[in-house]
Parts: sequence; structure tokens; C-alpha cells
Amino acid sequence: MIQRTLQKRLAQRVDYKKALLIFGPRQVGKTTLAKAFAHSLQEEFEYFNGDHIITKSLWSMDNIEALKQSFGHKKVVILDEAQMIENVGLICKQLIDAELGIQFMVTGSSSLTIADKTQEPLTGRKWEYFLYPISCAELMAYQGIPQYLQLIPHYLVYGTYPEVVTNILDAREILSNIASSYLYKDVLALVGLKRPQLLEKILKALALQVGNEVSLNELANLVSADVKTVDNYISLLEQVFVVFRLGTISRNERNEISTKKKIYFYDNGIRNALIGNFSPIVARTDIGALWENFLMAERKKLLAYHGFYGRTYFWRNKQQAEIDYVEEIDGKIYAFEFKWNPAAKAKFPQAFIENYQPVETKIIHQENFWQWLNEYPY
Repeated sequence: MIQRTLQKRLAQRVDYKKALLIFGPRQVGKTTLAKAFAHSLQEEFEYFNGDHIITKSLWSMDNIEALKQSFGHKKVVILDEAQMIENVGLICKQLIDAELGIQFMVTGSSSLTIADKTQEPLTGRKWEYFLYPISCAELMAYQGIPQYLQLIPHYLVYGTYPEVVTNILDAREILSNIASSYLYKDVLALVGLKRPQLLEKILKALALQVGNEVSLNELANLVSADVKTVDNYISLLEQVFVVFRLGTISRNERNEISTKKKIYFYDNGIRNALIGNFSPIVARTDIGALWENFLMAERKKLLAYHGFYGRTYFWRNKQQAEIDYVEEIDGKIYAFEFKWNPAAKAKFPQAFIENYQPVETKIIHQENFWQWLNEYPY
């Protein structure tokens, strides 16, 4: 089993008083992590799957006492796919407030229901974490750095979903299944989406614009929908952990762009499945986009797993000068440019240097990326 970084953080939070909430896309290993973690506590555990009818019936407001009795003497209770349970937040609140001496672990592949219905009821009663496709650091620890670096061309195309990593020969079929079924399941089931074809059009359009600023007006025209609808659909895709947005850093300088967004996918393999392109990197014309999406997704994992509390951005001014990626923490600015070719030149714009005075500027390329994605710097 590939050791997940998040397991160490979970171990620090066990107190049998607060619930451990684990969010993340479907098929990234939340169930495996929860069960492995329960085993590591050397306690008997009870497992419930929110997708099952029996679980939905038992986990209801009318059955709280029966639910408590079903735990028996178990010290750990796992509720998987909890977003499928109605009033799951209120139910968990009552269980935790009953002080049963049980460590509850709640997982969800969507924040649509869990975040909305448990955030307020579980205030002060939860620790919340995110699990992503397998990270660069996790793979390096599992495979060793030399083997990992050899497989980078594969990961850039097929991504790092657990089943993809462990079944390289079936990667295309696995990704196609994820992209055509699991990808939409939560959106369709939880919000009653009436236009799945529009969602698919938006996803494909976003996949083709990775690394570029996304104009909602242009996107709306492209998919024949109004701007508000497109924005709502992108928000839904964020809440089910398919894509994430990156905003601009701006100090209200007149020549800075302050409202644009970039949108990235959590996994390169899903992005490539959506556009139907699994060609090797030597035959790609979009290697720059693949590289940028890969680095952004991996950096997001690294920061999240280590409790980063700063902010992340990109920067551009009206003269088209741009910096790919900026991190801000404790008032300090760190700026990064992404280049696939180690020999490629990159210059950090003087306007940015003068206005933001970064403590570090660095070009991330094939020869040094693995260090940047393996060591938490703050």
C-alpha cells in the first residue's frame, strides 16, 4: 500500500471526541485510507457506506438511538460517502455530543452536502482534511526518486489516481470510466443537474484552456449558455473536486489585471480523458499546459497536506507581463515560473519585483521540480 501523507496528520487528531472529516474526489483512496487508519489505531471499527440503502435508513434523524446501539463496543466508526445521507451534519452532531467515546471518521466525495449541512452543526466538533490523487511526494517515498523520475512522462499523461498508478496497462480504460461516470455522479445526484451535456461542454472547454486565463463571457459564448450558469457549473465542479481556480494577486496598481482566474484540474489524467488525448509527451503540442497543470495540482497537494495557511495566485499586468504562480505567507512573497525545458529562459518582470519585492524567485523545470514538490518550505 502506498503510504498517504494525510495519515500522519490524522494520527495527531485522534481524541475520540471530534469527528475526522476527509473530503476528496471519488476513487482517490478515501475508503482505503479510513480503514487503514482505523486498523492503525488497533481498535475494532464499524464501517457504513452512505451509498447503500440500509445505511441511509439507519443513519436518519428518526433512528439515532438505534444507530448508537448498532455501534456496539466499537471504538471507531467510519461513515463513507456521507454526502449521500440526509441531515448528515445534524446526525453527526448528536452522536458527538452524546460523548460515546467513539472516534468518528466521515468521508465525502463532494462538499455539496457535507460542507453545507455539517459546517455549522459541527463547529468545534470536527477536524477537516482533503485527500487528493496520489502526490509526487507519496510516489517518491513509495517508488524511490529514480524510478519516479523515469515515470514522469507517464504521470503527465495519465495522472496519479491510485488505480491508474497500480494498473498502468489499463490506465486509459480506468480514466475513461472515471471521467464518464464517477466524475458526474455527485453533481447529477445531489443537485439534480438538468443539463449534463452542458457540463460536459464546459469541462472540455476548461481542459483546452489549462494554463490560460478563463473568461466566463467567452466560455459562455463557446458553450451557448449564460455567464451565471457557466459560473455556477464551475462552482459545482470545484465542490466535487474536479477543478480549482487560481486568482490574481493585485495591489490595485492601475496596470495590473485583478479579476481574471485560471482553472486547473486536480489530475492530468482526467483532463486528458476529457479531451480524448493520451498521446505520449513527445507527440504533444500541449506539453506546456500539461506541465503547468501537473505542477499546480502537485503543489496544491503539498501545501494542503502540511497545513499551509497562506494564499496562492498568479500575476499579470496590462502589458502582458506575467508570473505563473505566486505564494504569499506571513507577508512574504515567493514567485515561480514553470518551464518544461530546463534550458528555457524566464525573466521575472521588473514591475512585479519593484511592487512586491519577493523574497524568492525561481524557475521550476524538469531537473528541479521534484525537490520543489517534495519539501514543504514554510
